[in-house]
Amino acid sequence: MSVSTQVAANAIRMLAVEAIQKAKSGHPGAPMGMADIATVLWQQFLQHNPANPNWANRDRFVLSNGHASMLQYALLHLSGYDLPIEELKQFRQLHSKTPGHPEYGYTAGVETTTGPLGAGIANAVGMAIAEKTLAGQFNRDDFDIVDHFTYCFLGDGCLMEGISHEACSLAGTLKLGKLIAFWDDNGISIDGHVEGWFTDNTPMRFESYGWHVIKGVDGHDEAALQAAIKEAQSVTDKPTLICCKTVIGFGSPNKSGSHDCHGAPLGDDEIAEVRKQLNWSHGPFEVPEDIYAKWDAKEKGNSAEQQWEAKFAEYAVAYPQLAAEFERRVIKQQMPADLNEKADTYIHQCQADMKDMATRKASQNAIGFFAGQLPEIIGGSADLAGSNLTLWPEAKGIQDDAAGNYVFYGVREFGMSAIMNGIALHGGFVPFGATFLMFMEYARNAVRMASLMKAKSIFVYTHDSIGQGEDGPTHQPIEQLANLRLTPNLTTWRPCDAVEAAEAWRQALVKEAGPSALVFTRQGTRTMARSESQLADIAKGGYVLKDCAGTPQLVLIGTGSEVALAVDAAAKLADNGVAVRVVSMPSTEQFDAQDAAYKQSLLPAGVPKLAIEAAHTDFWYKYVGIDGDVVGMQTFGESAPGGVLLEHFGFTVENVVAKATALLN
Repeated sequence: MSVSTQVAANAIRMLAVEAIQKAKSGHPGAPMGMADIATVLWQQFLQHNPANPNWANRDRFVLSNGHASMLQYALLHLSGYDLPIEELKQFRQLHSKTPGHPEYGYTAGVETTTGPLGAGIANAVGMAIAEKTLAGQFNRDDFDIVDHFTYCFLGDGCLMEGISHEACSLAGTLKLGKLIAFWDDNGISIDGHVEGWFTDNTPMRFESYGWHVIKGVDGHDEAALQAAIKEAQSVTDKPTLICCKTVIGFGSPNKSGSHDCHGAPLGDDEIAEVRKQLNWSHGPFEVPEDIYAKWDAKEKGNSAEQQWEAKFAEYAVAYPQLAAEFERRVIKQQMPADLNEKADTYIHQCQADMKDMATRKASQNAIGFFAGQLPEIIGGSADLAGSNLTLWPEAKGIQDDAAGNYVFYGVREFGMSAIMNGIALHGGFVPFGATFLMFMEYARNAVRMASLMKAKSIFVYTHDSIGQGEDGPTHQPIEQLANLRLTPNLTTWRPCDAVEAAEAWRQALVKEAGPSALVFTRQGTRTMARSESQLADIAKGGYVLKDCAGTPQLVLIGTGSEVALAVDAAAKLADNGVAVRVVSMPSTEQFDAQDAAYKQSLLPAGVPKLAIEAAHTDFWYKYVGIDGDVVGMQTFGESAPGGVLLEHFGFTVENVVAKATALLN
């Protein structure tokens, strides 16, 4: 007798409650409540190949309510991914492939790390943007090489988070017809029934965004779910929200429908009752062969991928250049072989031109150059394109051109950053998005998630200090640079001029994995003269920009706009007979990655060191030592023209010389 969809769903429920019980922690309610939705979607609609989780044309599945992780792990295990039953038994244990929330890179088939509620739906919007834009760039009338859906599960908590408003609003505006979200409308969150804190009319909200909304779907009715998914797939000009009415903890006689089953194991006695309720007679972590056979998606997935490969082979004959580019960008995810050579030429030209400019303008010039070499660049700004200087002559908004390369994100810093992560994870693009450095704070969680996943997102931040000026302390970053630099896997660059800005862009683009933060000035900066070896050393994150004869008596360390100040102060000190070295350190992380001998050669032991940066002082003591000093900020800023503020807070030659003299004495 064939296995029913209901029995297949019960396998998910039992694996979830058993793993959570064994771990003594976890969230059984959502996996039990969404098991029927997941079974219908994964068995009857999802285009995927468990034998090749990286197949380019697979559907993307995102579990935005990431606390329901055992739902996803059960799906992956049953479908035939590289996730054996032993890993489910090690749920939430050290080094297992089944961490408490799904983690990209740990578990085959997990498309993004979810846990912070609402971030997953924003990632899904990014994936859908990538699918639509990639299709616009590569598909031809006779070949739909890019043709897949992005499916996202989300709960009430995701919808309460502000990021869901940011991302879903933009998704409707961009008419992302291949994005289908399933709302687990169970009316329960950790504190209980949500009526006391969540009474939004969610269907009307999404309709106002421009979504197609399918209301009142019984999340436990196979036929209703089939009809809803087919309807969603047929709507090509709008994303779809399927509102699924479910019972949290479905199958638990005493805890279903209650917050008691949201975030705690059911207990052995209740699991015994669940077995009776679901008519499940098998032991813990025991799944009969006929149920495994019902779930196994390897043969179907392999067939689907082979059909796509055959189509791609025909495409390669008809459009060889497009096919080669698709293979480079999407399948292999490689940079062009000649990128570094061309970048060297561009950087040398920047050095030869010796043009003084704000580093945000230098960044814009670099974007124009690199976008000409890398069609995978897709840019954007959170409604600040004219201030961040992120537009370049060939930029085309994707809202007007499906094959475009620029996203006008609107005032959505958090949404932008999380969407960028989704674009990066999808493959085929290297996204950048910009805002003022101060408003990294709105997006902080997305920056951290990019770092955790090693997603290749490039965060562009301008107006980087009190030099920002008249807008005052609400817009003047102080502690943000330290925050970025202390984030694992994130590489932060604060260049001093057009040459360092170009190198920073190159390094962000050629970085194998992980995000970068590129931090630029509003105010003008002076281009520094450099030798050939100094040009090469910029990539090391720190290098000697100006040196003295013999051993230095003092080392000045500067970044960004303060490098010119360090150079000027060094000249004044030299006039007073002090031998001074100036080290430019555009990237402390890159400098930290160098060998000990190189670092010691720049910052020799026993030589006093003074760091200069218009940001919080505390970060710099790791380089200057307890005997060194820092010219920096320990308060918030003020409202005045930038030059006035820099003088007021001591970013002057006179103050640097005074601090240096005190160190030497």
